[in-house]
Amino acid sequence: MEINDDVIDDLQRRLRRVEGQVRGIQGMLAEKRECRDVVTQVAAASRALEQVGFRLLAAGLTSCLEDPESSAAQGYPVSEVERLFLKLA
Repeated sequence: MEINDDVIDDLQRRLRRVEGQVRGIQGMLAEKRECRDVVTQVAAASRALEQVGFRLLAAGLTSCLEDPESSAAQGYPVSEVERLFLKLA
């Protein structure tokens, strides 16, 4: 499945942000911060990571729809991308 370089750059930025959020959560635990504050940050990091997956699959689905024969030949028929999308849902 072909993913545009701009999308890859965006995904890497998002992942670096999530990485920072996770480090922040680790720091909050070390500081023994309030449970509700930590859970709020865990939920935010989780949503951000889900968005990475959805963005990746949206780009892949676009690629599959633009050239379904090529995508199928690479092992990514539209049905497979749909199955991957449902894994995230």
